[in-house]
Amino acid sequence: MTAYRFAYSPCPNDTYIFAALTHGLVADAPAVKVLLEDIDDLNIHAQRGAYELSKVSYGAIPWLMDRYRILRSGGALGRGCGPLLVARADTGRTLKDFSGLRIAIPGERTTAFLLLQLALGLRPQTTVMRFDAIVDAVAKGHVDAGLIIHESRFTYAEQGLIAIADLGAWWESASGCPIPLGAIVVRDDVAVGQAARIDQAIRASLHFARNHEAQIMPYVRAHAFEMSDDVMRKHIELYVNDYSDDLGADGLAAVRELFARGRAAGIFEPHAEARML
Repeated sequence: MTAYRFAYSPCPNDTYIFAALTHGLVADAPAVKVLLEDIDDLNIHAQRGAYELSKVSYGAIPWLMDRYRILRSGGALGRGCGPLLVARADTGRTLKDFSGLRIAIPGERTTAFLLLQLALGLRPQTTVMRFDAIVDAVAKGHVDAGLIIHESRFTYAEQGLIAIADLGAWWESASGCPIPLGAIVVRDDVAVGQAARIDQAIRASLHFARNHEAQIMPYVRAHAFEMSDDVMRKHIELYVNDYSDDLGADGLAAVRELFARGRAAGIFEPHAEARML
């Protein structure tokens, strides 16, 4: 049987969830051929329909709905896990201070950038760079501020930066919903029955990881070589939760609210809707 190409990030939450599926440890699961890519690259490649399965940002999904559906498992949603805007202490203190300044972002279609635009009420000046280069660029003064995601939220203070705004906290306060960060999408040419099997296999892969960590943590560690074990564990604890198992009713409501706000702000097209499996 031909393996489905499955692209996801090397971040600990993804490698933790998908390790068992990747290594054939999930009984009766469809075969997958894994590719590891930065989230911005994942969004770009998904827009071209490059892979049958892909992790993507919710901020990118409105541009993917002509060819992909959202799975209920494997995604990244939660509370207290949103992106942060960080800067040097002498640059500014409030979000509005940065309306006219240059901000490094991890991608044009990331949920982080969507939330920044919604919170600011405008599209700021930006420079796109890999998420793991942003903190250093801010600290060296190459940009005025940085929009950070993933493990950078645990390390930015080590370079003397301060948090200007917690965009996850802003979203939760404004909407009352958890933060929809990323999802697993399946291409339309994968039959519905097979897509459902994949969805269940991802859920089983997460259950395997929780019950057999000793077998999957070497894979997680191998792709988290630039972070300490403490940061790696914090990353998993923050981003892997009940929503990773199933989107659930409140997770789906959060996705719909994000789309509604994106449409109202003119960032998404008026017809943009989330297509679920």
